[in-house]
Formats: sequence, structure tokens, C-alpha cells
Amino acid sequence: MESLHLKYIEEERDATGRIIDFHVRLPEHFNFATDCVDRIAAAEPERRAMLWCGQDETRRTFTFGEMSQLGRQAASFFRSIGICHGDRVLLILKRHHQFWSAMLGLAHIGAVAVPATCQLKAMDLAYRIDCADIQAVIATMEGETAAELEQAEHDLGYSIPIRLAVHGSRPGWTDYDTGLAGAAPWTAPAPAEQPALHDEMVIYFTSGTTGLAKMVSLNYAYPLAHIATAKYWQNVNPRGLHLTVSESGWAKTLWGKLYGQWLLGGGIYVYDFDRFDPAALLEHIAADGITTFCAAPTIYRFLIHEDLSKYDLSALEHSTVAGEAVNPEVFNAWKRATGLEMREGFGQTETTLTVATFYWMEARAGSMGRPNPIYDVVLLDEDGVEQGPGGSGEICLCPPGLPGDPANIGMFSGYAEDPELTASYWHDGYYHTNDLAAMDEDGYLWYEGRSDDMIKSSGYKISPFEVENVVMTHPAVLECAVTGVPDEIRGQVVRASIRLVPGYSPSAALAREIQNHVKSVSAPYKYPRVVDFVAELPKTVSGKIRRAVLRGEQH
Repeated sequence: MESLHLKYIEEERDATGRIIDFHVRLPEHFNFATDCVDRIAAAEPERRAMLWCGQDETRRTFTFGEMSQLGRQAASFFRSIGICHGDRVLLILKRHHQFWSAMLGLAHIGAVAVPATCQLKAMDLAYRIDCADIQAVIATMEGETAAELEQAEHDLGYSIPIRLAVHGSRPGWTDYDTGLAGAAPWTAPAPAEQPALHDEMVIYFTSGTTGLAKMVSLNYAYPLAHIATAKYWQNVNPRGLHLTVSESGWAKTLWGKLYGQWLLGGGIYVYDFDRFDPAALLEHIAADGITTFCAAPTIYRFLIHEDLSKYDLSALEHSTVAGEAVNPEVFNAWKRATGLEMREGFGQTETTLTVATFYWMEARAGSMGRPNPIYDVVLLDEDGVEQGPGGSGEICLCPPGLPGDPANIGMFSGYAEDPELTASYWHDGYYHTNDLAAMDEDGYLWYEGRSDDMIKSSGYKISPFEVENVVMTHPAVLECAVTGVPDEIRGQVVRASIRLVPGYSPSAALAREIQNHVKSVSAPYKYPRVVDFVAELPKTVSGKIRRAVLRGEQH
């Protein structure tokens, strides 16, 4: 069933066979659980869907036949305990394999999955439970997650009606695996009761880099857009294993560990770890023959400081990067060590892959690539005028329909229960990302930062990412975040918050050395007049640097 995705996507090629365009066909009905997983299971039940490896090195291979059966058992179990179409179900499952059966089960009955990370505390959980009107929760019993949930319930003054436990037991919780094992045979709903394309399928809370997390509503057409993610960007080998480093509470899991990969019939690799260890990750990549790999720039920054020559990475065919713009120095170091070019991709929780360096394109260090053909992507300046090659502006999408229309394949339906907030981002025929980019003469986009991250100093507009790229080329710098700080004379000056490579120590001399380094390779007005050495950079739970915190706008 490697060709299943071709039912939903149409390619245009030139005379040499090179892909020059593609678009997604919108069917009248699509349910990922039935129209992808069940269909593959019927044709090739023994086809590998997932290789899961626990932290204790417990290993389990799941076939599509097994995943189909588990998804149906989950649907039957959910229905028997009162989870209904439209109910919102909170999933806090780390990287446990039960996440995948739960996602399929919820899709079968039309309930709404609300994934969240295990790093959330009671205050964060109470906010999500209240905002989303959570009716059930499926959570890991490892760590403090259950205790934090119960504290959140106490703070709210009510309990979530249905509580299911994974990897452990607790009073007041029902065991998820036992429920699946005892589930009655699944009977699909009548056609009129099955979820429609426009129905809400998943809610992800955004990571909240600039304010309270927003509820991003994704519909049943959403998975189809990830065919492009897996096939044209990640270059997933249907006979190989794809690894995206992501906990299930992040939207990146939908990008790299579920929809597109399985629509291609490919196997996904899940390493269920708690604490990131770059050496352990490399050992898994080498030992299990990972063929395609995707991670955030932070992960790559740690990997390139390992001795990569110790690991057999010969099975790796392709590597991609997303989550934040990647610094050219990281790009070049990875290429030197592995021979592979990191192909960058850009998107948001509200979209799928929006801009990318597809596998047939030249990779340019520091560039996101070109717009994904399934979207109409434009750059708008401050006056709303579209910019062409040589210009810069806000990355905006021009969707074919209004918010909630399934024709906007891959785009969110809006911010749930908040039409005013939706309208503040989606207006005048455009969805505004608030991300800025410049376009070169060949149509490649180069990330400049969030619209509220731009620094204005002495009349100059300075992209923080541009300065970060230079700072990162200094051998002492492991991570860097550049922000503006108020200055009476210049309005703002550039500040670099720097995390050092182990072995280097903070000092005034090192700060001057880094400043002079920036001056020597960049315009002098861009150099960081303030250098702060930090033990850690503030980040969201998904690993993005919180520049608003560094600017003092959030606590």
C-alpha cells in the first residue's frame, strides 16, 4: 500500500521527470483511522507500522494489522465508557505507544484528541481543562503527571469525568490497556454519525511564546496535507524507518510520527525516553538503521558536539530540521560529519508544512526553501503590499475558503471558541503568521524572526536571527538568543544571551571576543552591545526559545 497516498495527491513533472508542482485532492470523506490505517491493514496486515523502544530498551514492533486492531479496540472501549462524538479528550502520554492506538480510537468515534506534554504543571493543566471543556483524560502514571492533574482538578473544583491510566495504576483511574483487552468488537457508526471533513479532530494548544496558549482546532482533512511533509520534504522511505524527535504533546508529532508517514505506508521509529541524551539518541539511530531523521535545531546543536565518527550512520539517507530557523554553522557542521544536508521546513501549529527545502531542491544553508505548492504563500510588507524577489515581509497564506472550510487543506479551522482571536490573524483574505522572511532572486525564503522580535536601533532594523547566525559561528557558543533592550540614545541595542559550550567559562574577555567576532564578519551596527552568559535559555515546552521572556515581557 505504498501507493495509497497517490489517491489524494496529484503531481506535475517536467520532461525529465522532476517534480515541479503538486496539489492535494480533497475527497468527500476522509477518516485517517479507516481510510489509511484500516485500508493498509486489510491489504498488508504484516507491514511494519512502528518500531517502539522503551527507556529500559524494551522493544516492540507493531504492524498495520495490529495498529488497526488496537485502534478499533480503543474505539469500542471509549464508546463503552461514555466517550462520545465531539467530546474532547486530553492525552498526556509522553512517547508511550498507547498514544497511537488512542488517536486512532478517538478518530473512529469522532471524539477530539487534545495532546499535551507531561511537562505541564497544575496551573497549565487547569487552564487547558477549563478552556477545552475536557471530558476524559488518558495519562501516563510515570512521574508527577497524575498528581499535577489531580491538583488541577482540585483548583478547578471539579473532576474530569473519565480518567484512564497508562504505565501504572492509581486510585480513581481505570487501566487503559485492560480496557482495550476487554473491549467488545467494534461496530462502526452509521454513515450519518461518522465525522465529516469539517469536524474538529484534534486541538493543540500553541506553545505560547508571546502569551497564553491558544486552542488550535484541526479538522479531518488536515492529515492529507502531511503527505507533502513526509514524501517531498522528509523524503520518507516506505521500506525504512523514520524518526522525528518529538514528545506526543507537541504538534510536531502529527508532522513526523503519524499522518504523512503512515499515508506513505512507512514505518515510524519511537524512542520513549524521558531525558534527552545526545549519545543515547545517536546509538539508537545507528543500531536500528534509521533512514530518515527530523529534529529541531536544538537537537542538532547537541548532536554536532558529539564525536559522530563513533556511530555508524550509514543507513541515514535524508535529514530535515524544523521548529526554529537553523543557523548555517549547524548546517555546515552536520554536513561535514554526515555528508547530509539538513533540509529546513517552516510551518506552525495552525498549518502544516508551509515553506520547505524539498528533496529535489538545492539546500541553501540558512534558508527555509520555497513555498509549499498546496498553499498560496505571499510576503506582505507593513502596508499590505505583496513583495517579490529581493523583498521582505510577513509570511501570509491566502486560503481558498473562510476559516473552517475543509478546502483549506492543512490549515486550522480557527482558534476554538474564540472567533475574535481568529479574525485578528485571519482577515482581508489572508492568514497572518506574524513571521517575517526575505525572498532571494530564486524564490528562496530566509527567516528574519517574529514581527515583534525585530530590533530597531539608531534607525536600523536588525533581524535577531541574522545576528544569531554570526554569534553561533564562534567556537565557544552552544546556543544563542538575540533580543533588543531599551537604550536612551539608540532606542534599542542588541543583546546576546549566550549558553557556552562545555569547557568555556564566562568572562568579560570572552564577551569582547564574541563582540569583535561579530563586528569582523557583519555590519558593525549589528554587534551585540550587551552580552549575557546564561546557564539555560528560557524555552517553551516544545523547545522554542522564548525571546519574550528575555525581553522581560513575560514571567
